[in-house]
Amino acid sequence: MNVKEYIPIIQLCDHYSLEVSFFGELHEVGLIELTSIGESQYLHQDNLVEIEKIIRIHSELKINIEGIDAILNLLQKVDDLTTELDRVKNRLSLYE
Repeated sequence: MNVKEYIPIIQLCDHYSLEVSFFGELHEVGLIELTSIGESQYLHQDNLVEIEKIIRIHSELKINIEGIDAILNLLQKVDDLTTELDRVKNRLSLYE
């Protein structure tokens, strides 16, 4: 495990002006994966884009954790349906 690839939760809390409990709640719901190294909690840097999306939804739209979970699930379904639609369009173009 390369520690340089992980961001301390405390650093994220300072940067985004959030409580540590916010990240704990996200982890409990399963929206993010936290890694314990020693006494501290860390987030892998590959998850930074997703956590920024979650923070924007929470702070700009004032959505709670359960709402964020629902929104992210709906966005994933939209992405899945878009992918499926593109696949069907490509198959259909073969018959035109």
